[in-house]
Amino acid sequence: MTSATPFEAVIPAPTTDAALVPAPDAPVKASTLMTDTTLVTAADRTRLFQLAAVLLTYPDEVLLDAADELRGAAALIEHPWLRGQVEEFLAWLTGTAPIDVQRHYVRTFDLRRRSGLYLTYYLHGDTRRRGMALLVLKQRYRAHGLRLAPGELPDLLPVVLEFAATVGPGEGEAPLRQHRRGVELLRAALADHGTPYGLLVEAITAVLPELTEADREAVAQLALDGPPVDSVGLDSLGPAFGPGRSGGPGEFDGVGLAPYPTCSSSEAQR
Repeated sequence: MTSATPFEAVIPAPTTDAALVPAPDAPVKASTLMTDTTLVTAADRTRLFQLAAVLLTYPDEVLLDAADELRGAAALIEHPWLRGQVEEFLAWLTGTAPIDVQRHYVRTFDLRRRSGLYLTYYLHGDTRRRGMALLVLKQRYRAHGLRLAPGELPDLLPVVLEFAATVGPGEGEAPLRQHRRGVELLRAALADHGTPYGLLVEAITAVLPELTEADREAVAQLALDGPPVDSVGLDSLGPAFGPGRSGGPGEFDGVGLAPYPTCSSSEAQR
Protein backbone atom coordinates (compact mmCIF):
# COMPACT_ATOMS: atom_id res chain seq x y z
CA MET A 1 0.00 0.00 0.00
CA THR A 2 1.21 3.44 -0.70
CA SER A 3 1.43 6.28 1.77
CA ALA A 4 -1.58 8.20 3.02
CA THR A 5 -1.51 10.49 -0.02
CA PRO A 6 -2.24 8.28 -3.04
CA PHE A 7 -1.37 10.91 -5.63
CA GLU A 8 2.17 12.07 -6.26
CA ALA A 9 0.90 15.57 -7.04
CA VAL A 10 -2.40 17.11 -6.02
CA ILE A 11 -4.20 20.38 -6.49
CA PRO A 12 -5.69 22.27 -3.52
CA ALA A 13 -8.97 20.87 -2.23
CA PRO A 14 -11.96 23.18 -1.88
CA THR A 15 -12.47 24.35 1.70
CA THR A 16 -15.50 26.60 1.54
CA ASP A 17 -18.51 25.85 3.72
CA ALA A 18 -20.80 27.85 1.46
CA ALA A 19 -21.71 24.98 -0.85
CA LEU A 20 -24.08 22.42 0.55
CA VAL A 21 -24.53 18.84 -0.39
CA PRO A 22 -26.05 17.52 -2.56
CA ALA A 23 -23.96 18.31 -5.59
CA PRO A 24 -26.05 19.98 -8.31
CA ASP A 25 -26.00 16.95 -10.60
CA ALA A 26 -26.45 14.27 -7.97
CA PRO A 27 -29.25 14.86 -5.44
CA VAL A 28 -28.63 13.06 -2.16
CA LYS A 29 -31.32 12.15 0.33
CA ALA A 30 -30.16 12.55 3.94
CA SER A 31 -29.33 9.09 5.25
CA THR A 32 -31.76 7.59 7.75
CA LEU A 33 -28.68 6.37 9.60
CA MET A 34 -27.89 9.94 10.63
CA THR A 35 -29.23 11.38 13.86
CA ASP A 36 -30.62 14.44 12.07
CA THR A 37 -31.54 15.49 8.54
CA THR A 38 -29.24 18.50 8.30
CA LEU A 39 -27.53 18.71 4.95
CA VAL A 40 -23.82 17.97 5.03
CA THR A 41 -21.64 20.87 3.93
CA ALA A 42 -19.18 20.48 1.08
CA ALA A 43 -16.40 21.15 3.59
CA ASP A 44 -17.55 18.23 5.74
CA ARG A 45 -17.66 15.96 2.70
CA THR A 46 -14.11 16.98 1.85
CA ARG A 47 -12.94 16.37 5.42
CA LEU A 48 -14.65 12.98 5.51
CA PHE A 49 -13.22 11.87 2.16
CA GLN A 50 -9.73 13.08 3.07
CA LEU A 51 -9.75 11.29 6.42
CA ALA A 52 -11.24 8.10 5.01
CA ALA A 53 -8.64 8.10 2.22
CA VAL A 54 -5.94 8.08 4.89
CA LEU A 55 -7.59 5.68 7.33
CA LEU A 56 -8.38 3.07 4.67
CA THR A 57 -4.68 2.69 3.86
CA TYR A 58 -2.48 0.12 5.56
CA PRO A 59 -1.99 1.16 9.22
CA ASP A 60 1.77 1.47 9.19
CA GLU A 61 3.86 3.16 11.87
CA VAL A 62 3.52 6.59 10.25
CA LEU A 63 -0.27 6.40 10.27
CA LEU A 64 -0.50 5.07 13.81
CA ASP A 65 1.89 7.73 15.11
CA ALA A 66 -0.38 10.44 13.70
CA ALA A 67 -3.20 9.66 16.14
CA ASP A 68 -3.37 13.17 17.58
CA GLU A 69 -3.47 14.78 14.13
CA LEU A 70 -6.16 12.35 12.99
CA ARG A 71 -8.31 13.06 16.04
CA GLY A 72 -7.89 16.76 15.45
CA ALA A 73 -8.96 16.40 11.82
CA ALA A 74 -11.99 14.34 12.83
CA ALA A 75 -13.03 17.02 15.34
CA LEU A 76 -13.33 19.50 12.45
CA ILE A 77 -16.21 17.52 10.93
CA GLU A 78 -19.27 19.50 11.96
CA HIS A 79 -21.95 16.92 11.23
CA PRO A 80 -22.34 15.00 14.52
CA TRP A 81 -23.15 11.59 13.07
CA LEU A 82 -20.32 11.65 10.54
CA ARG A 83 -17.89 12.88 13.18
CA GLY A 84 -19.06 10.15 15.54
CA GLN A 85 -18.44 7.44 12.93
CA VAL A 86 -14.84 8.59 12.41
CA GLU A 87 -14.15 9.11 16.10
CA GLU A 88 -15.48 5.67 16.97
CA PHE A 89 -13.17 4.16 14.37
CA LEU A 90 -10.21 6.17 15.70
CA ALA A 91 -10.95 4.97 19.23
CA TRP A 92 -10.58 1.40 18.01
CA LEU A 93 -7.53 2.19 15.90
CA THR A 94 -5.65 3.93 18.70
CA GLY A 95 -6.85 1.60 21.46
CA THR A 96 -5.77 -1.62 19.76
CA ALA A 97 -2.24 -3.02 19.64
CA PRO A 98 -0.59 -1.99 16.34
CA ILE A 99 0.19 -5.57 15.31
CA ASP A 100 -3.46 -6.52 15.86
CA VAL A 101 -4.66 -3.56 13.80
CA GLN A 102 -2.31 -4.49 10.98
CA ARG A 103 -3.35 -8.15 11.03
CA HIS A 104 -7.00 -7.12 11.04
CA TYR A 105 -6.44 -4.85 8.03
CA VAL A 106 -4.77 -7.63 6.04
CA ARG A 107 -7.48 -10.15 6.93
CA THR A 108 -10.21 -7.66 6.04
CA PHE A 109 -8.95 -6.19 2.79
CA ASP A 110 -6.11 -8.34 1.45
CA LEU A 111 -7.38 -11.86 2.10
CA ARG A 112 -11.06 -11.45 1.26
CA ARG A 113 -12.09 -10.63 -2.30
CA ARG A 114 -15.54 -9.74 -1.11
CA SER A 115 -14.18 -6.79 0.89
CA GLY A 116 -11.35 -5.70 -1.38
CA LEU A 117 -10.80 -1.98 -1.89
CA TYR A 118 -10.68 -2.10 -5.72
CA LEU A 119 -14.05 -0.77 -6.85
CA THR A 120 -14.05 -1.88 -10.49
CA TYR A 121 -13.57 -5.49 -9.42
CA TYR A 122 -17.06 -5.60 -7.92
CA LEU A 123 -18.70 -4.80 -11.25
CA HIS A 124 -16.30 -6.28 -13.77
CA GLY A 125 -14.16 -8.90 -12.03
CA ASP A 126 -10.86 -9.60 -13.78
CA THR A 127 -12.23 -8.96 -17.27
CA ARG A 128 -11.40 -6.74 -20.21
CA ARG A 129 -14.24 -4.44 -19.22
CA ARG A 130 -12.44 -3.82 -15.96
CA GLY A 131 -9.31 -2.90 -17.88
CA MET A 132 -11.27 -0.27 -19.79
CA ALA A 133 -12.82 1.06 -16.57
CA LEU A 134 -9.35 1.45 -15.04
CA LEU A 135 -8.13 3.27 -18.13
CA VAL A 136 -11.06 5.70 -17.99
CA LEU A 137 -10.26 6.47 -14.35
CA LYS A 138 -6.59 7.09 -15.12
CA GLN A 139 -7.53 9.45 -17.93
CA ARG A 140 -9.92 11.33 -15.65
CA TYR A 141 -7.18 11.83 -13.05
CA ARG A 142 -4.70 12.92 -15.71
CA ALA A 143 -7.17 15.50 -17.04
CA HIS A 144 -7.07 17.16 -13.63
CA GLY A 145 -3.30 17.15 -13.44
CA LEU A 146 -3.14 14.23 -11.03
CA ARG A 147 -1.04 11.12 -11.39
CA LEU A 148 -0.96 7.94 -9.38
CA ALA A 149 1.90 6.84 -7.20
CA PRO A 150 3.97 4.03 -8.76
CA GLY A 151 2.16 0.69 -8.71
CA GLU A 152 -1.18 2.13 -7.53
CA LEU A 153 -4.37 1.25 -9.39
CA PRO A 154 -6.87 4.06 -10.02
CA ASP A 155 -9.88 2.22 -8.59
CA LEU A 156 -8.40 1.77 -5.11
CA LEU A 157 -10.96 3.35 -2.78
CA PRO A 158 -8.45 5.60 -0.95
CA VAL A 159 -7.33 6.94 -4.35
CA VAL A 160 -10.92 7.56 -5.46
CA LEU A 161 -11.66 9.32 -2.17
CA GLU A 162 -8.55 11.48 -2.44
CA PHE A 163 -9.62 12.51 -5.94
CA ALA A 164 -13.11 13.39 -4.67
CA ALA A 165 -11.68 15.49 -1.83
CA THR A 166 -9.18 17.21 -4.11
CA VAL A 167 -11.39 18.08 -7.07
CA GLY A 168 -14.66 18.46 -5.15
CA PRO A 169 -18.37 17.83 -5.88
CA GLY A 170 -19.34 17.19 -9.45
CA GLU A 171 -16.31 16.02 -11.40
CA GLY A 172 -14.31 14.95 -8.36
CA GLU A 173 -17.06 12.77 -6.93
CA ALA A 174 -18.08 11.32 -10.30
CA PRO A 175 -16.02 8.12 -9.84
CA LEU A 176 -17.69 7.51 -6.47
CA ARG A 177 -21.12 7.94 -8.02
CA GLN A 178 -20.23 5.75 -11.00
CA HIS A 179 -19.06 3.00 -8.66
CA ARG A 180 -21.86 3.46 -6.15
CA ARG A 181 -22.84 -0.19 -6.46
CA GLY A 182 -19.31 -1.33 -5.71
CA VAL A 183 -19.12 0.90 -2.65
CA GLU A 184 -22.43 -0.53 -1.46
CA LEU A 185 -21.19 -4.09 -1.90
CA LEU A 186 -18.11 -3.20 0.13
CA ARG A 187 -20.28 -1.62 2.85
CA ALA A 188 -22.42 -4.75 3.05
CA ALA A 189 -19.38 -7.02 3.20
CA LEU A 190 -17.76 -4.99 5.99
CA ALA A 191 -21.03 -4.90 7.95
CA ASP A 192 -21.33 -8.67 7.61
CA HIS A 193 -17.71 -9.04 8.73
CA GLY A 194 -18.29 -6.83 11.76
CA THR A 195 -15.11 -4.81 11.26
CA PRO A 196 -14.58 -1.26 12.59
CA TYR A 197 -13.59 -0.30 9.04
CA GLY A 198 -17.29 -0.56 8.28
CA LEU A 199 -17.81 2.67 10.24
CA LEU A 200 -15.82 4.59 7.63
CA VAL A 201 -17.51 3.07 4.58
CA GLU A 202 -20.93 3.46 6.17
CA ALA A 203 -20.19 7.18 6.58
CA ILE A 204 -19.08 7.41 2.95
CA THR A 205 -22.21 5.73 1.62
CA ALA A 206 -24.37 7.99 3.78
CA VAL A 207 -23.28 11.07 1.80
CA LEU A 208 -23.44 9.42 -1.62
CA PRO A 209 -26.55 9.39 -3.82
CA GLU A 210 -29.17 7.01 -2.53
CA LEU A 211 -29.38 3.70 -4.36
CA THR A 212 -32.13 3.42 -6.95
CA GLU A 213 -34.33 0.36 -7.13
CA ALA A 214 -32.33 -0.81 -10.16
CA ASP A 215 -29.13 -0.33 -8.15
CA ARG A 216 -30.49 -2.41 -5.29
CA GLU A 217 -31.49 -5.22 -7.62
CA ALA A 218 -28.07 -5.16 -9.29
CA VAL A 219 -26.27 -5.11 -5.93
CA ALA A 220 -28.32 -8.05 -4.68
CA GLN A 221 -27.53 -10.03 -7.83
CA LEU A 222 -23.82 -9.22 -7.66
CA ALA A 223 -23.74 -10.16 -3.99
CA LEU A 224 -25.20 -13.56 -4.84
CA ASP A 225 -23.28 -14.29 -8.03
CA GLY A 226 -20.01 -12.41 -7.59
CA PRO A 227 -18.25 -10.46 -10.34
CA PRO A 228 -17.66 -11.90 -13.83
CA VAL A 229 -14.55 -14.05 -14.29
CA ASP A 230 -14.74 -15.10 -17.93
CA SER A 231 -11.86 -13.08 -19.41
CA VAL A 232 -8.76 -11.08 -18.56
CA GLY A 233 -7.06 -8.02 -19.95
CA LEU A 234 -5.34 -6.17 -17.13
CA ASP A 235 -1.65 -6.94 -17.72
CA SER A 236 -0.86 -3.51 -19.12
CA LEU A 237 -2.43 -1.79 -16.09
CA GLY A 238 -0.65 -3.70 -13.35
CA PRO A 239 -1.72 -6.47 -10.96
CA ALA A 240 -4.91 -5.82 -9.07
CA PHE A 241 -4.09 -7.88 -6.01
CA GLY A 242 -0.36 -7.71 -5.54
CA PRO A 243 2.34 -7.80 -4.95
CA GLY A 244 2.15 -5.87 -1.76
CA ARG A 245 -0.96 -3.84 -1.29
CA SER A 246 -0.70 -3.98 2.48
CA GLY A 247 2.96 -3.04 2.72
CA GLY A 248 3.30 -4.79 6.06
CA PRO A 249 5.68 -7.54 7.13
CA GLY A 250 4.86 -10.82 5.46
CA GLU A 251 2.53 -9.02 3.07
CA PHE A 252 0.06 -11.06 1.08
CA ASP A 253 0.89 -11.15 -2.62
CA GLY A 254 -2.58 -11.94 -3.89
CA VAL A 255 -1.95 -15.57 -4.86
CA GLY A 256 -4.57 -18.07 -3.77
CA LEU A 257 -7.41 -15.72 -2.92
CA ALA A 258 -10.57 -17.55 -2.00
CA PRO A 259 -13.48 -17.51 -4.47
CA TYR A 260 -15.90 -14.62 -4.17
CA PRO A 261 -18.32 -15.66 -1.41
CA THR A 262 -21.93 -14.65 -1.17
CA CYS A 263 -23.26 -12.34 1.52
CA SER A 264 -26.44 -12.82 3.50
CA SER A 265 -29.71 -12.10 1.76
CA SER A 266 -30.51 -9.34 4.27
CA GLU A 267 -27.26 -7.53 3.47
CA ALA A 268 -27.79 -8.01 -0.26
CA GLN A 269 -31.16 -6.27 -0.05
CA ARG A 270 -30.03 -3.28 2.05
